[in-house]
Amino acid sequence: MRHPTKIIVIHGPNLNLLGKRDESKYGSVTMEEINRELSHLAGKLEVEIDFFQSNHEGGIIDYLQSDGSRSSHGVLVNPGALIRYAYSFRQALVDLNKPVMEIHMSNIDKTGVNKSINVLDDVRIDRVTGLKEESYYVGLKQLVEHLKK
Repeated sequence: MRHPTKIIVIHGPNLNLLGKRDESKYGSVTMEEINRELSHLAGKLEVEIDFFQSNHEGGIIDYLQSDGSRSSHGVLVNPGALIRYAYSFRQALVDLNKPVMEIHMSNIDKTGVNKSINVLDDVRIDRVTGLKEESYYVGLKQLVEHLKK
C-alpha cells in the first residue's frame, strides 16, 4: 500500500497575528482561515497536510527534526523575516532533505531590511511572493506538482 503524500506547512514568526497586521501587505484573513483553505485544497490535490507555527527559530528547528516532519515529502514554508538571518533554520531544512517551497504574502523584495539576503536562495525549489493568502495556495499547488514529477 502506497503512503499518501504528506506536506508540512510552517508559518514563521508573527504569522499568528494574520488578520491583525498591515492589511495592505498581508490581507485580512487569519492563519486559521488560511489553514482551512489549505486543508480543503490539499483534499482536492489528494495530499495530507500538517501545520506548525512558531515565533521562535528553535521551535521551528525542533519541529523540522521531529519524526513527523522527517516522514513528510515536502515543505511549504512562510519563514517571514527568518530568511534574512536564520542560518540554523536554513541548515535544518537542508538536513531534512525535502523539497521546500518558500512563500511570502508580501513582496519581500520591496519590504523589510537586508533585502539582498535570503538564506533559502539555494535551498528552495521555488518561491511565491506578494499574493497575500493566495501565495500559500499557489505555492502548495506548485509543490505538489513538483512532487508528482
